[in-house]
Amino acid sequence: MHARPHQRAMRRFFKSGLCAGAYTSVWTLDRESHHARCPTCGETATQARACGCGWTPTPTPVLGAPMTVFTAEHRPADGKPLVAFMSALFAGGWIWDRPFAALAERGWPVLRTNEPICALDSKVAGSIERLGDALMEACDAAGADRVVVCANSLGGLVAIDLAGRHPDRITAIAVSGAPGLTPDPDVGLNIDRRADVRPTGPQFRDRMLAALFHGKPLFGEEQVEEVGKLLQTGPAMVAMARSIRATRTYRVDPAMDKVGCPSLYLWGRHDRMTPIDPWEELVPKHAGTEFVAIEDCGHIPMVEAAEEYNAHLLRFLDRVAG
Repeated sequence: MHARPHQRAMRRFFKSGLCAGAYTSVWTLDRESHHARCPTCGETATQARACGCGWTPTPTPVLGAPMTVFTAEHRPADGKPLVAFMSALFAGGWIWDRPFAALAERGWPVLRTNEPICALDSKVAGSIERLGDALMEACDAAGADRVVVCANSLGGLVAIDLAGRHPDRITAIAVSGAPGLTPDPDVGLNIDRRADVRPTGPQFRDRMLAALFHGKPLFGEEQVEEVGKLLQTGPAMVAMARSIRATRTYRVDPAMDKVGCPSLYLWGRHDRMTPIDPWEELVPKHAGTEFVAIEDCGHIPMVEAAEEYNAHLLRFLDRVAG
């Protein structure tokens, strides 16, 4: 069932002056149970109670429980800190394909989270600290003590926050395309479901790619479709809305004051989502930072200018953590 149309109708009813007040709410699933009839003996069974012949039904969740932790791909190596690549708001670990492969080839232990942030439970996605904790859980599972965090978009704030909270473990950070210094990032569609741009079809594709890339779009149809399908689900839209809300209240400058490790900021000169200007002004005011502007590039330099991004990242890592 979808409550949004009914909420909109109630709001219009109220705004038209036809009633003195209106109450709307969104209900979330508290628990679910699955009852099914055994195809062999005909008895009713649940996941908790088998039928007489021992059969239990396969779970088929109504809403699908969002994940509270990341899964990750890990390639181990000895002698260096783990380089952890964090997925972005609605792009999974595939945005790190080329840096992940380049560093692994150079003998760095690497890890990348698989799920986009908005695929996680909204309570996690809506908290910079909880997202950082989820990333560190993945690093812990890989047995990493020292970690270099590389992150784009919302993950950039997570990297800054982790460096301030875990100075004993975070060796360095590399940040690009982070929000927090300008109004809400243009994520390529209006999260208000009344908008004309929905997460499907050519209009969504064109708007999202225009927000991400300065030059020729480098996402394939499969990747665009994957993002669109995810954003058609209610939990993902809620998670995205809460993530964007978290960027509004996160205090970037004081958080950067707490960062003591070397920090590399790599920004696309033509980033439309998270414009470069305020970051290019703020970053040099903090000790231990390096700011690099990548020309002819938009929001995701690790994709649009992968060779240049990798060259800067490898140079930085060899200097501070090699």
